[in-house]
Amino acid sequence: MSILFALLMFLLIVSVRYLIEPKDQPEVLEPVMVARPQPPLVKREYGFEIPQDYCFHLGHMWVMKQSADDARVGVDQFVTNLMGKIDHIEIRKPDRWVRQGQKLITLTAEGTTIDLLSPVEGVVTAVNNDALRDPSLVTKDPYNNGWIAIVKSPDLTVNQRNLIQGPMVAPWMQNNLSHLKSLIAPSPALAQDGGVPINGLLPRLAPELRQKVVQEFFLS
Repeated sequence: MSILFALLMFLLIVSVRYLIEPKDQPEVLEPVMVARPQPPLVKREYGFEIPQDYCFHLGHMWVMKQSADDARVGVDQFVTNLMGKIDHIEIRKPDRWVRQGQKLITLTAEGTTIDLLSPVEGVVTAVNNDALRDPSLVTKDPYNNGWIAIVKSPDLTVNQRNLIQGPMVAPWMQNNLSHLKSLIAPSPALAQDGGVPINGLLPRLAPELRQKVVQEFFLS
């Protein structure tokens, strides 16, 4: 009887402790916070605003290295001026792998839609929801608050070798502008002096010429 009594007491104590002790709470994951970018040092060359330490893809998206394998990306001033008032931005979903030169975002302005290519290879880890909600941020401040996404790129250093950087950026931009003016030569009223295309030029072009401009400068 004493053994049975002891066993019953043990089970009673275990039951009571189970009822009164707090249960482990499930782990709550904190949301990923993305630090606001610091304003870049900008120099004006050939009439263009050139942010220092940025690299540029031939399809007119930029890269700013944040860490060993994290890069902030966005569109350059050549794009924002060509498009004018951007109405909508669509971006590849986070946690998806994207290759360098593969479509990353789609911009729409006045019914004109263009695809822009990723400047680096990696996984999209964050997007700029402020810019998605208010695309005017991209137009007004393309190199800072108008950034598009953060990409974790294990081969970032290798990817950067395929990009335009340093003293080559301004001449490349100027060559693009000269080439653009030669393409639209039949429409001299649409040309603009200085370092950027006339604001909102692309939606105003004839469809055939518009498609040619998209292929030439955005590689899509």
